[in-house]
Amino acid sequence: MSNLRGALDSISLTDVSQLLHANHKTGMLQVNSGKVNGVLYFSSGEVIHAETPSSQGEVAAFEILEWVTGRFEFQTTQVQTATTIRRTVPDLLMEAARTADARRHLSGTFPDRNLVPWPNLKEPELTRDLRLFAEDRGCLPFLDGFRTFHEIIADSRLSDVSVLQVCATLQAAGRLTVLKPAVELAAATARTGFFQTASQVKLARVHEAQWLACGPYARAPIARVRLQWLRNATTAPVQFVQGMAEQTIGIPRELMQLWELPERSMISIRPAP
Repeated sequence: MSNLRGALDSISLTDVSQLLHANHKTGMLQVNSGKVNGVLYFSSGEVIHAETPSSQGEVAAFEILEWVTGRFEFQTTQVQTATTIRRTVPDLLMEAARTADARRHLSGTFPDRNLVPWPNLKEPELTRDLRLFAEDRGCLPFLDGFRTFHEIIADSRLSDVSVLQVCATLQAAGRLTVLKPAVELAAATARTGFFQTASQVKLARVHEAQWLACGPYARAPIARVRLQWLRNATTAPVQFVQGMAEQTIGIPRELMQLWELPERSMISIRPAP
């Protein structure tokens, strides 16, 4: 069993884990699912740690155990890693199945994780009389009306299920609205004026007016925007210009070169704190 390997379309990771558990194996179960790799660490048949590029511990184990395509290989070796998982394998697999069901349900509620959840109340009114797990409340400070679901999950270091469940509970109570503030604009080289810096981008005033009328962005003048394109994402100071074309974002030549942005590249823009 030191060279156990196979394809996930012929045997599931649940079955592989149960086999390793029954035979009290110690080593690493390495899994490749397309472009993503993950590892489950076994010690005497129990999973004690898991890692993916985006997570560790139980969250990583649940992510890996959902993969249904790709390949796996088990290597018998001494395992030297911190113990982050203390459930038995049967308990871990049961919880992984429950988590997978919850993820499918919540993905139906919030199918687009590029949108921005915005609580329309502040604590303590926001969560008053709502049943939320203490550990899941850790995502609340990141629900600022600027971060997307993806960014909240990454910044809070909580699982997607935890974050989406909190948002679903708040939405059901009428205390959270999902916003779509991003606009898609074409990049155009902007000249840098005497009173402007090379870090400032330009947008038409119509975008400022639309954002100021939307939930959290009316609290203060919009001074920065979040820019996201195929290869990267960043924030930059913004100037709103009367009479500028609505379909473009003006970017100084220095930034176009720094960001390796060709003219007319499509960029997603939204307010940033």
